[in-house]
Amino acid sequence: MAADALQNWGKKAKEHRKNYQQFLKRANKNQVLKQLPALNEAAFKAVDCLTCANCCKGYSPRFKTPDVKRIARSLGLKESVFIDTYLKVDEEGDFVVKQSPCPFLNPDNTCSIYEVRPSDCARFPYTDEDVLIKRPGLTLKNSEFCPITYYVLEQLIAGG
Repeated sequence: MAADALQNWGKKAKEHRKNYQQFLKRANKNQVLKQLPALNEAAFKAVDCLTCANCCKGYSPRFKTPDVKRIARSLGLKESVFIDTYLKVDEEGDFVVKQSPCPFLNPDNTCSIYEVRPSDCARFPYTDEDVLIKRPGLTLKNSEFCPITYYVLEQLIAGG
């Protein structure tokens, strides 16, 4: 996929949503899983996350207990202070950041806690794992704010 194919990707992702939905519903899971490592790698070469950071600007990962412990320790805070300062509980009962953009997002779109970031951040956008197929609703949502997810879906539909 040429770099110019990523132009207006957000608009294209919305236009292609039904195609993605149908593809995810009927895709051969094993075939898709075999393709994901190479497509994920190509996507990360084509897209510089530091020019985007949509994930950090408008959404929050879940902060699971091991994440809270690790990050609080790294920041030299008690877990309760870390939680009170940065987190809230969402509708699903998960800890998420209180504000957008993420308080750990630096002005240059780097992450101030990158080495100890939540596992959701480390795994995002799940384009190299079965979450892409198993959670189609999440994948569709991600395709509209993450150019990497868009790239991988477009390549899968095009036949890799």
